Amino acid sequence: MDVKTWTYLIVGLSFALYIGIAIWSRASSTKEFYIAGGNVSPISNGMATAADWMSAASFISMAGMIAFGGYGGSVFLMGWTGGYVLLALMLAPYMRKYGKFTVPEFIGERFYSRTARIVAVICLIIVSVTYVIGQMKGVGVAFSRFLETDYNTGLYIGMAIVFFYAVLGGMKGITFTQIAQYVVLIFAYTVPAIFISLKLTGNPIPQFGLGGSVADGTPLLEKLDKVIQDLGFNQYTTSVNGSKLNMFVYTMTLMIGTAGLPHVIIRFFTVPKVSAARLSAGWALLFIAILYTTAPAVAAMARLNLTETIQPGTVGEATGNLEYEKRPEWFKNWEKTGLLKFEDKNGDGRIQYYNDKNKTFTTKAAKYGWAGNEMTTVDKDIIVLANPEIANLPGWVIALVVAGGLAAALSTAAGLLLAISSAISHDLLKGILRPDISEKQELNASRLAMVGAIAVAGYFGLNPPDFAAGTVAIAFGLAASSIFPVLMMGIFSKKMNRQGAVAGMIAGMSVTLLYVFQHKGILFISSTSFLGSMEPNWFLGITPNAFGAIGALVNFAVAFATSKTAPEAPQEVQDLFESIRVPSKG
Repeated sequence: MDVKTWTYLIVGLSFALYIGIAIWSRASSTKEFYIAGGNVSPISNGMATAADWMSAASFISMAGMIAFGGYGGSVFLMGWTGGYVLLALMLAPYMRKYGKFTVPEFIGERFYSRTARIVAVICLIIVSVTYVIGQMKGVGVAFSRFLETDYNTGLYIGMAIVFFYAVLGGMKGITFTQIAQYVVLIFAYTVPAIFISLKLTGNPIPQFGLGGSVADGTPLLEKLDKVIQDLGFNQYTTSVNGSKLNMFVYTMTLMIGTAGLPHVIIRFFTVPKVSAARLSAGWALLFIAILYTTAPAVAAMARLNLTETIQPGTVGEATGNLEYEKRPEWFKNWEKTGLLKFEDKNGDGRIQYYNDKNKTFTTKAAKYGWAGNEMTTVDKDIIVLANPEIANLPGWVIALVVAGGLAAALSTAAGLLLAISSAISHDLLKGILRPDISEKQELNASRLAMVGAIAVAGYFGLNPPDFAAGTVAIAFGLAASSIFPVLMMGIFSKKMNRQGAVAGMIAGMSVTLLYVFQHKGILFISSTSFLGSMEPNWFLGITPNAFGAIGALVNFAVAFATSKTAPEAPQEVQDLFESIRVPSKG
């Protein structure tokens, strides 16, 4: 069978499985809709949490970021894994002990304020919608190439699938669907990596293959360094993401943003008790580690395969570059999507792929007769999806990767949509506007809110502000600047009052949104950007995607300063604080 047939078969079967689970697990109560009835086993919840956690950014985009950023791309590995540990150790047990399953509800009661709850709802919606945009980008990319649809059509199909199982089943449907999606995505990620590692290094374990040697005995990373440096690119193993300050701030943003993600926090309420929540956090970390330790190997091998495909011969020789007419089939396929573009700038019919921003190498390139980098577009999000094709792996492996990418994007999108719908129906509608609403009405409102969230996410997904990982990084920055600080202060600052909490959330979110919008455009509409993405306009050289940690500092500073001007928290709230601070096993 050809790749297209395999893709339709495997993706079709996986979608049928998700829809079947949705019908089987249809939620009939708000408890089932929000927290899957609260009786999910730790291993099952760990697997579902891992699927929820490993989004399109992790599956599709992270390896691409590392592939083109080298060591600088490691901020995603360090930030996301460190953030999950922070969440599991410092926030989840206390939130689970408190027993209320939404972040705004905790904030509202801990800070004895309806205003605080409303502000938290607004922050949560902004964070979650931004995050969902990144997932929708991943869905559109996968569909556009392998189902031979345009990006927009692929996005609409993904919206329809997630609508079906998320709206029907709520957390109950999402949990069991995510278990299936984890199995699909982890096989899809590791199987091609095993094939490619075996092909390049002779070692079937990618993690060991990364430190192994290629056929001529040269260490893989040493060979990669030489290949890309010969084309004017920075050394793979030492390149950084901007300045050292930006690297540090970026890592911190992703770390504390992770710990503030509401859709992951909700996951710890699907198990029966606190001890089970801790156990499921450990299982989730194990399941996550399988992909995250494989990603660096996938990135390095993909970068090497891509570069050597385009530059098969000696740099500078007339026949050293790939002839455009002889480009491989995978190249032609990705050109159709617009995510890979070639422009013959010197008219020689060959592809020159090099760093034309490197002034030293540009002088050499001019002597070769090169007139600029002719690979005008190499979208970072295609690396994982294109990798099996570049390495000439079997059609079923390529199809499996597509199914995995879709599973990763849809699983996280579903969790985020649930967080949005619960914030609107449970926290805003039942908690503030209509306290007397019946359970059935709340359930219907939740489903209606999820429909609205899917529509909004789809709209922005048609015009994403960045590639998948970049968009997700923005979401993490917003979570870092608004939700994480208030949760930390709610758990670890006994005397923090409502005035400080509200002022901190507003200040942190506002300064981060302002910084992002002035560089990315208002509501991510690029034409409204008034400073652009030019590095001279960055504050202390910090990229917009990394600004969340600065927003968090502003949040903490404003919160503590404001709290000093108002009465400390009432005694009953301080007693509540003490009860939360001692996580029991029950």
